Order: sequence, then structure tokens, then C-alpha cells
Amino acid sequence: MGVCFVSNAKKTAKPNIIFYLADDQDKYDYGCYGNDFIRTPAVDQLAREGMVFENAFTAQSICAPSRSQLLTGNYPLKNGCFINHFRTKPDIKSVTTYLGDLGYEVILAGKSHVQPASVYDWDIEWPSVKGRGPRKDIPLDSIQAYFKNSEKPFCMFITSYYPHAEYFDVPSKPADSLKFYPFNEHLKMNKATLKRKSGYYRSVEEDNIHLAQVLQYVEEELDDNTLFIYSADHGVSGKFTVYDRGLNVPFVARWPKVIKPGTRSDALIHYTDVVPTFIEMAGGEVVPQVDGKSFLPILKDKSAEIHEYVYGVQTNQGILAASVFPARMIRSKKFKYIRSLNSVEVLDQNFGENAYVNAFLNIGANKHKNIPYEELYDIEKDPFEQNNLAHDVSYNTIKQELATELKEWMKEQGDILTGEPGYMPLIWTPKFPLDKSRRNLSVPDSLENTLKKEDYLILDY
Repeated sequence: MGVCFVSNAKKTAKPNIIFYLADDQDKYDYGCYGNDFIRTPAVDQLAREGMVFENAFTAQSICAPSRSQLLTGNYPLKNGCFINHFRTKPDIKSVTTYLGDLGYEVILAGKSHVQPASVYDWDIEWPSVKGRGPRKDIPLDSIQAYFKNSEKPFCMFITSYYPHAEYFDVPSKPADSLKFYPFNEHLKMNKATLKRKSGYYRSVEEDNIHLAQVLQYVEEELDDNTLFIYSADHGVSGKFTVYDRGLNVPFVARWPKVIKPGTRSDALIHYTDVVPTFIEMAGGEVVPQVDGKSFLPILKDKSAEIHEYVYGVQTNQGILAASVFPARMIRSKKFKYIRSLNSVEVLDQNFGENAYVNAFLNIGANKHKNIPYEELYDIEKDPFEQNNLAHDVSYNTIKQELATELKEWMKEQGDILTGEPGYMPLIWTPKFPLDKSRRNLSVPDSLENTLKKEDYLILDY
């Protein structure tokens, strides 16, 4: 049964826009994406009533960088937030400015994790509220009241803390009632994995309960000129990596009378495309400083295409388990190329004259010693990226084409790296230094507190 909006709902000339963002959920873990063991009825409802995107991407599988690109239309390297807990550059504009200038009220309801406030200048911001579970809830009462009383077109980002850990403490499900994939099949009989995955499933269900309530408010208070998008900021199984299980996000859009119900698109889209899409919907012209393109043509025709490639970034500094292991990736619909720039294969080319800096480069490379310098995957044949073709000579041409495109993109983005071994900076992140032990990071005694501030690259913005 399709969505039914009440007849007395407020009519709007410009579309209202709602973007619901879950936190740390794999694309694979939804009914509409093929997992029959997990309960996601609200997302599945949106899928039946709208369009499911198979190839939607974030550029970075970590919270703040993913959200910054979603809200600015710029990749993390360009907007500055390519390290978790980092700030966006102060001269970057966000959706609050772009849509505010077009007459919209722009609202954040829930988790933020982006800064500074001068860039993300919300007209209204409601924090999350205490709920019944281990994470905070979205502010449902405020959302409902706003829908009921709104006077002008609005764009609302509803940002959940679920299903991000810590998860609900529930009994372990048996392995045959949980979905496993080639990248985690080896953990199927691990008791800790079963317990954690069971709690994760329960947290996914909690998020769907909240989403269902929002959808009910939409149907009661708003008209059918409302675009509703559901996504999750990145996958949890590929967090901190540039593999598809981290970057290929769920993305479902419903817009009655515009999007044909029950459709699926395999077009490449990206989080940087969200802002330009909203600008076009609001009647504005997309500005050249954003990286993304409007996917409005795809919403109207699932066969439309807007990208040949999308890109990704990995930065393992600025997190609890910090290490020096950056990577960059480029992906077409068929192929994916990754270059890990501090791989053990090229480590010696990154060494300089500072012995302490070299020691931390060595730690980073060996922490990920099984990850090669180059990876190439035929995604159509190998969607879970299990068979690395980088050293198969029959793929040399495609590998070189992708490598050249990737380096060009890095240059355009103002990347701190060149795309080749030889320069590997330690990045100044005072909250999570490389030379201090803490939870998730054990530093050898001989290297504790050995780095000076001048040993780091300082990104001062």
C-alpha cells in the first residue's frame, strides 16, 4: 500500500526536504538490500514507495568526514574535514547558507558531529534526547510540532545515534539467524561476534521504530510535495577503510508524483551530490565550488547517469586507535582501484631523517601489513572485494587509467599527499596523539611522548 497524505496537509510551492541519517549501519543489513534476517520495516516501506540506490557512496567511512561532505557538497579533502573530530574550513559554505539564501529554513534534529558553527549555521537545532536504549533518541516531539506549525519551505536533517555502538544488551542469536558475508563469514561461530551482532540488530530495529514515527508525522502533517531521503553515514563493517562495505551506503528516496514507486537505480551518486540536488530542487543554480552534481535527473528517470567515477579517502590518524596508514580510492560502476600510501611495500620510500617519525610510520605500515600498496577489483564480478587484480597483467591498462584519474583528482582536491610514496606526514591531532597510549592504542615505552609538535603537519583552520 502506498503512502497516503492527509487532505488537510499544508500545501507548499517549493518542496519540503527531509534527510534521515542513521549512524554506522552496513548497506547490506536492510530487508530492501537483501538481508531477510533483520527487521527494517520503515526503510523497506520507503523502498516500496520510492527509489533504492545501489551505488550511493560516501567518501570516508567515519562520522565527521562523512557528514561534512553531505552538508557542504565538497569532498573531505577540499572541505578540510578528512580526519574525525576535525573542523571544516571556515571559508566553506554549507547547506544552511545555500538553502537559506533560497528561502528555506534549515534544521538539524539530533546528532551533529560537525563544526564550526559559522559554517553549519542552523536556523533551528534540536539536540538528541534521553531514550530507553543505550543511545540518545532523535527529538520526536520537536519534529512533530515543527511539521504541524511550519510556515515556510524547510530542509530538515534528522540524525540518529542508532545503530552506532554501544548496542542493546540482548541474548545472542544463533548464527543461522544472522546474515554473514565473505568478509566476516570466518567469525560466524565466534561467541563475541554473535553477541555483538545480535545487539547491533536490536539497535537497527530501534532506529526503524524512530523512523516509522517520523514517517507517520510526515503523512499526517505534510503534503506530497516532500522529498524524504533515508541513508546511513557509513558502514560499520568497513569503518575507517575505503572498501565498499564502508563507503557504499544505503540510500532510499521517496517523493510522491516525482519518483516512481518501487524503482531501483544503479547510477553512481555521492554524498557530495546531496547539496547540489537540494539547490536545484529549491530553484537555485548549482555553484561551481561544490564537487557534487545534482541527481534530480535520476529521481525523475532511474536510467539517468551523472558520474563516471566517485572517490574515497582513508585517514587512520585522529582516532582512538590512531596509526599512519592513508589510502585513496577511485570507483566506477565496474572497477575499484585503491592505493595505500604507507603500505609495507613502499614504507622505506617514506622514511626521512627523523628516527621517531620513521618509527611511527613503521608502526602504521605493520599494523596493516596485509594490505598491499595497490588493489584493483572487478566489482561486478567480485562485489565484496575478495580477489585483488592489481598484479594481473591483463588488467594493467585499466589499472593505469584509474591510477592516473585518481592522482588528478587528488591534485584538484588540494590533497596533502601526492599519490606517490616519499612524503608521509604525521598530522597534528591533539586529542588523539600517536605517541601516547590509551584505550585501543598501546605505544611502546621507548616511543611514549617522543614526538614534538614540530614533527607534525599542522592543519591550522
